[in-house]
Amino acid sequence: MRILTLVRQVPDAEETIRIREGKVDLASSKLVVDTMDEYGIEQALRFREQGLAEEVVAVGVGPTRMQDALRTALAMGADRAIHVQTEVMLDPIALSKVIADLARAEAADLIFSGGQQADWDSHALGAAVAERLNWPQATWTNALELNGSTLKGRHDTDEGSETFELPLPAVVTTQQGLNEPRYPTVPNIMRAKKKEIRAVPLEPSSATPLALVTGSEIQVKARRNKILDGKDAAAAGRQLVELLRNEARVIQ
Repeated sequence: MRILTLVRQVPDAEETIRIREGKVDLASSKLVVDTMDEYGIEQALRFREQGLAEEVVAVGVGPTRMQDALRTALAMGADRAIHVQTEVMLDPIALSKVIADLARAEAADLIFSGGQQADWDSHALGAAVAERLNWPQATWTNALELNGSTLKGRHDTDEGSETFELPLPAVVTTQQGLNEPRYPTVPNIMRAKKKEIRAVPLEPSSATPLALVTGSEIQVKARRNKILDGKDAAAAGRQLVELLRNEARVIQ
């Protein structure tokens, strides 16, 4: 069995995002593998270590810097990586076509994708890939096991959680709680430098964005800079209530 695990590269949570000429400028930002995708990489590796999969292939779509994220996936233990090179920002629906085409070409049996992409704040990618391939999907999984060609597990719902069973091939989206992703060790980081990253250009006809980003901005909330004197706790409490009611208008 061959598993494709999707890798997104996003700014580190501690990074300050900058806007330049109406676009997000990541030139000086620290970029990391999307945390949601790390759970998918880890689960794929566990299936391989259990003898349930022969190969784990990390897939990334984006500019040259995407190779750093793919190297991280290789250092975690992925067997090889595919980098679809493009400077074009693809929305989830357009990106799903690229992933579906790769899945067919690689004869994949299982695809892992993060349940929510941090940079898009979107849940659409996994579902769109499953739709294009006409495969079943399981979303927001927090437990998985594989028995032959049947995938069993548990995932979150609005009411709580439910167990499921579905046949392969399938698409699975992952989230926190599914596992604890491993950290790349120094020996594995060195080995990753020798592993294959196959770079392929994105053909203009392969995927056309349905939505074009025409501008970006950062939401900034001005602080009121109100400081309460804590020497008189009762007076400070009354003043706080007054501010919350009449200025912030968050209480009645």
